[in-house]
Amino acid sequence: MIASILDGSTELYHELIRPYERSVYMMALSFMKNDADAEDVAQEAFLKAYRNLASFRAEAKFSTWLISITLNEARSRLRRQGSIRVESLDETPENGGHVSPALLRDWHEVPSEALERKEVREILKTAVTTLPEIYRQVFLLRDVEELSVKETAEALTISIGTVKVRLHRARMMLQKQLTPQLKSINPKRRWIPWL
Repeated sequence: MIASILDGSTELYHELIRPYERSVYMMALSFMKNDADAEDVAQEAFLKAYRNLASFRAEAKFSTWLISITLNEARSRLRRQGSIRVESLDETPENGGHVSPALLRDWHEVPSEALERKEVREILKTAVTTLPEIYRQVFLLRDVEELSVKETAEALTISIGTVKVRLHRARMMLQKQLTPQLKSINPKRRWIPWL
């Protein structure tokens, strides 16, 4: 498809990037404070990818290359703004996430459980935003976007060993920060330490 686009079939570019639109936007949103800035970063990343498509060497997956461009654009924009503003957002069920009932007879959500899930999501978002940037990036790529260790290393231009170390440290930091907070929400429930 890339060869066809480079040969002049530019209308195929949207088909090429369509599977990655959500990932690029979510990665941009994890760096930028609001939807508008995240959309600008994502749009600019797609434009830069298009302009530099001829330089894509297929040594990495296209998605990894695209995420790298997105990360660089977000960092560049934050530097230009003179501040590092970060808010990590995970897709919530209210915004189109997939929710399936545990049992067919259980169609109605229990309000207390819904409130508990919302509180947990907010606590997790806040905790992820407090991670130092090098750990937050790895955590988001591996545990939110579900990239492989190799893809994460390529996207961040670091070694596989560094990805593993940073991910472990990010998880440990989150565990240390989240465990007391999650226990305060529901002391009877057994929480998975860093989720």
